[in-house]
Amino acid sequence: MSKSSAESQQVFEKEFFPHMDALKTFAYHLTYNDAEAEDLVQETYLKAHKFIDRYVAGTNAKAWLFKILKNAYINEYRKKSKAPKKVDFEDVISWQDSEDPKKQGFADLRQDLFRDRMGDEVTISLNLLPIDFRTVILLCDIEGFTYEEISKIIDVPIGTVRSRLFRARNILKELLKSYAEKLGYKDYRGLKGKFDESNNEEE
Repeated sequence: MSKSSAESQQVFEKEFFPHMDALKTFAYHLTYNDAEAEDLVQETYLKAHKFIDRYVAGTNAKAWLFKILKNAYINEYRKKSKAPKKVDFEDVISWQDSEDPKKQGFADLRQDLFRDRMGDEVTISLNLLPIDFRTVILLCDIEGFTYEEISKIIDVPIGTVRSRLFRARNILKELLKSYAEKLGYKDYRGLKGKFDESNNEEE
């Protein structure tokens, strides 16, 4: 049954709009351009409005929106490159979150760097990562999505998500070595151990 205008507006105001800033951050790290990121977020909300009847109110709005944004990026911003084939939005948004809502935490440097302190060094290092690696880092370590959610958002098996995270974190660890030392992590061997412990969890 189609949602009424009032119901749709309520969903947007209570469930969709609160995630706008997170969507803008994600979009920026995909496009490297403020104007393109804004356009991508706008396109995401337009698609959300078009497919609002497929969304079940009270479920995982954030993951639903991130999936739309990711596919909008593929369609609109990579169509002229050697990118994945165009995504059919009719097939995009039919899943609902079924995983335990508990999120995994990371009590290490990543948490310090990514929680409300995205410095220039971190941004530059993130942008140096290949797009597939950058995407899983953004979704997992910054936005806090579970492996199952990321798997659904980027349309790859959970094992692939784990593998990409493992490799992405190792690359980022090396890129951020000097920055970590500037922040006071003098014993980088100890810091490396923390990363390695987290990486081992992914295997």
